Amino acid sequence: MQKNLRKRDLYLNRIIAFQDTEMVKVMTGIRRCGKSSLMKLMAEHLRDTGVTDEQIIEMNFESMSIPDMDARGFYEYVKARICPGKRTYLFFDEVQKVHGWENAVNSFRVDFDCDIYITGSNAYLLSSELSTYLSGRYVEIKVLPLSFQEFLEFHGYTLTERKSPAGGIRKKITDAEGETYDVSELFDTYARFGGMPMLADIGLEIDRVTAALDGVYSAAVINDILEREKRKGQRNITDPVLLRKIILFLADNIGNNTSATSIGNTLVNEGLLENGTRKTKPAVQTIQAYIEALVEAYIFYEIKRFDVKGKEYLRTLGKYYIVDIGLRNYLLGYRDGDSGHILENIIYFELLRRGYDVAIGKIDNQEVDFIATRAEEKKYIQVTESMNAPETRERELAPLRKIRDSYEKIVIALECDFTQTQDGIKMIRALDFLLG
Repeated sequence: MQKNLRKRDLYLNRIIAFQDTEMVKVMTGIRRCGKSSLMKLMAEHLRDTGVTDEQIIEMNFESMSIPDMDARGFYEYVKARICPGKRTYLFFDEVQKVHGWENAVNSFRVDFDCDIYITGSNAYLLSSELSTYLSGRYVEIKVLPLSFQEFLEFHGYTLTERKSPAGGIRKKITDAEGETYDVSELFDTYARFGGMPMLADIGLEIDRVTAALDGVYSAAVINDILEREKRKGQRNITDPVLLRKIILFLADNIGNNTSATSIGNTLVNEGLLENGTRKTKPAVQTIQAYIEALVEAYIFYEIKRFDVKGKEYLRTLGKYYIVDIGLRNYLLGYRDGDSGHILENIIYFELLRRGYDVAIGKIDNQEVDFIATRAEEKKYIQVTESMNAPETRERELAPLRKIRDSYEKIVIALECDFTQTQDGIKMIRALDFLLG
């Protein structure tokens, strides 16, 4: 096992579930979220289960050790290294750097006895072109930065639980030296610096974290947005200043209802797009193209609104959440406040990690933060900083009370002095949910 290659069993088990099937395993996610390490972990898993080194071909197209090649060169390079008479396992990291790679990957699948794993940092990888070439023969494993639980493990903390005399569960966190830490103290650190895996190697010192997150941001914007435009042969994203303004706006408005029109209006009204003495407002289509580029680069995730009574998705006013809260703090400055939206952002991605599809719920003129569904399961979830004040409790419970079906209804709160069920609605402490 390579040094610093830490286990991420949530994702590794998802990959292993598709091992030796004809499906191409596609790992997607923002730069530096751990896709390359997962590929190495999968290769180690194969070796541990009897697969020989000659059966494993690993190519990282970000590395200078891999020569520049087109699709034909890529095909011939792999063909020359296929293990005769045995299944060969092919690992291609950032494969979209090869022009026409889809042709080559499809040919490997057709021509050789092989099992294929690829990564990419832009959703363009899974565009209709790839779907056409592989005609449904791929599975996407969506990789996210560390959960709070993974954050503790990566940074060397151990979580133990014991029953308290009152009958509840007490959580205790210790480091390698046996020093004890308060769970909420470490959650504050997570909410400040985020869950990018490489922070476990450099430590949680603010200057180092800022430099590392600057590298993530630059790589995502330059390689996965500006370069993507060149690959597509389009020039929609031509103004890096406008791109940054939109990134800052979305980062500052996580969890708020947002549209391309409202972004354009705000940027003009706040004087953020001044050109000399003249204010110019970009077209709605332009702003929308920039937002789509940010979503394709996995920097922001869009969440749609769902009408609970009408049972349909609404086309207006979705919300955006940023993939890593540390990235948001790097962009906006490490400031206090807005902890409600930060918690909401963290809970949203935790639901995605657990395999839920997530929407915003609309019921009459009120809103439910999240409707989380998977298979036959559905949960209605409110997220709030505190449930201790009676007026806050009433505000958070009111929309859930209006929902007449029998699916689970939950309020997740950072501060919650009492967790009994009320009107069939469960109240859960956020740290219990995140560490559950």
